[in-house]
Amino acid sequence: MGYYIDLEKISIDQYKKVLKSADLLPSWMVLKENIEENLDILKKQGIQNLDELQKALKTKGKLQEFSGKSGLDENYLMVLRRVVNGYRPKPNRIRDFPNISKDIAVELELLGIKNTLKLYPEILSKEKRNRLSDRTGIHQKEIRKLAKLTDLSRIRWVNHTFAYVLLEAGYDTAKKVAEANNQEMYETVKQLNIERKIYNAHIGAHDMKLCVEAAKGLDFEIEY
Repeated sequence: MGYYIDLEKISIDQYKKVLKSADLLPSWMVLKENIEENLDILKKQGIQNLDELQKALKTKGKLQEFSGKSGLDENYLMVLRRVVNGYRPKPNRIRDFPNISKDIAVELELLGIKNTLKLYPEILSKEKRNRLSDRTGIHQKEIRKLAKLTDLSRIRWVNHTFAYVLLEAGYDTAKKVAEANNQEMYETVKQLNIERKIYNAHIGAHDMKLCVEAAKGLDFEIEY
């Protein structure tokens, strides 16, 4: 368990099932083609899980080399790499959250905690959050808010603004997002933004569905 999904635990055979049932973006639909054949080729190249796959395709040079050895198309492998890398989204910076003051961000930065990945191990339990509050002087209520923002930031596509939106909409943990009805979540978030004009980007019903599906793959180990 941890901030990210453990890619070593997702075997290539398991990933076949994931791809078959996944609701992918239009630009990713190439992964739906010849799933059994293409992923069996990965296994023949010694790739047994998504962690090994990510390492094998890590750089442009490695990807091109793998394409040459396996016979898999470079464009296919680039899409596959993009999708697998999405399991480990870039952490959000603490100072970027709209509802977190600069003073709080600075206090955490003094401890070397600049983003949600660094903050995660410090907020896993009430006891740890209390210790962090004592060390920094940050109120426990703010630390709890940060814990929830950190939790939400683990979901693919959830940036600092959208984490704040989900929090304000009542979907304040990754577990709640995973258990949400995506259409209801869409309507709730849409109404919230109409009333408060938090963001300008278009977030559609399909985006919410992808968000809910992404949250389902996470471990829920934060104790609230």
